[in-house]
Amino acid sequence: MKQGQNKEVLVLAGPTAVGKTAVGLVLAQRLKAHVISADSRQIYKHLDIGTAKPTAVELQSAPHHMTDILTPDLPYSAAAFAAEARRVMDDLDEKDQAYIIVGGSGLYLKALTEGLVDIPSADQSLRRELKEFSQAKGNQALLQRLAECDPETAQRISVNDGVRIVRALEVFMLTGKPLSLWFREKRQGDHRNYRLTVLDLDRESLYQRIDDRVEAMMAQGLLDEVKSLMDKGYGEDSPGLQTVGYKELMAHLAGKTGLAEAVRLIKRNTRHYAKRQLTWFRKMNYQQWVNCHPSDGPEDIANKLSV
Repeated sequence: MKQGQNKEVLVLAGPTAVGKTAVGLVLAQRLKAHVISADSRQIYKHLDIGTAKPTAVELQSAPHHMTDILTPDLPYSAAAFAAEARRVMDDLDEKDQAYIIVGGSGLYLKALTEGLVDIPSADQSLRRELKEFSQAKGNQALLQRLAECDPETAQRISVNDGVRIVRALEVFMLTGKPLSLWFREKRQGDHRNYRLTVLDLDRESLYQRIDDRVEAMMAQGLLDEVKSLMDKGYGEDSPGLQTVGYKELMAHLAGKTGLAEAVRLIKRNTRHYAKRQLTWFRKMNYQQWVNCHPSDGPEDIANKLSV
């Protein structure tokens, strides 16, 4: 699989727990390729069990990039990911080394493969002001403010999605242009041809895998991992911990829920996340869907891909 200018780059995607990591390692070994992770949580240090980060042995089996690059207190964006991933690919191209992209973060993959419009980054002062307004008057009032300046975007956002309402208002207040108009701008991508391959599994089997993996994570010490992160000073406000598994267990450690309830919520919220991932992938370009059987191993699935 040749790479570089106008050459094809394999992007292996799929919902959480479908088996991307294992299949990606098989492909990397076959192709003697580097693995570039496209996971918005595996970029964070110390988040190992709860993000299903590749093990030390797996990381040694093929060179990996874009994991363990930030501490959990630091924000990161899809645009920053795309820029850094492209720098990694440029470097590998210069060395004539092959690579594949493996991950399930839809916005990261979209930013990388299709590009993003050049929307101004966050303004923390303005963001605090909008959040304070929301806390004082509620999300409905915040959404009404958005509807007055950007009705198209306001119609697409749930009243419960305060983060997206704040971002849309922030963009308008910074630029005077509604987010809906920004999204019509030409996206800036790069010269590569990305082939998005999505691993899929029937919902019942996928959800059972999710439940089983959550139980395995708990057995591996996920609760202790969360305690360790909190002991390091990270908490609910840390961007890296705005993550399924960590949020629920922090709530448990704060005395808000019992442990059994926290585990139930992790399973439920992970299933919801998997559903959102699949929705993302269906809207993206360059896609090839690979139906996996529950009994398929990583080698079996890799054999279904034309690489």
